[in-house]
Amino acid sequence: MPLLEISVVPVGTNTPSFSSHVSHAVQLIEQKGLKYQVMPTATIIEGDLNQLMEIAKEIHQDALSNGVSRVITNMSIDDRTDKTINMTHQVEVVQQSLH
Repeated sequence: MPLLEISVVPVGTNTPSFSSHVSHAVQLIEQKGLKYQVMPTATIIEGDLNQLMEIAKEIHQDALSNGVSRVITNMSIDDRTDKTINMTHQVEVVQQSLH
């Protein structure tokens, strides 16, 4: 299952904090029933490619519709076709290699 890493940076706000934007984005993700993991500077979302592209568009447009005059959205998609991957497995593989 593909993984989307997304980071949305609102530009031109009155505060350097954007946690309220992240919280609102997470609400959108939860409404879609997608599995996600919030990281310090990005959010990872698991789903099929169409779902991921749609939620990325919604998150981006939502930031614009909430009074931000400019939004920079960075995305990275990990889509492996030779075997099934998911967020949990990816983290477990790394943790196992550390021991």
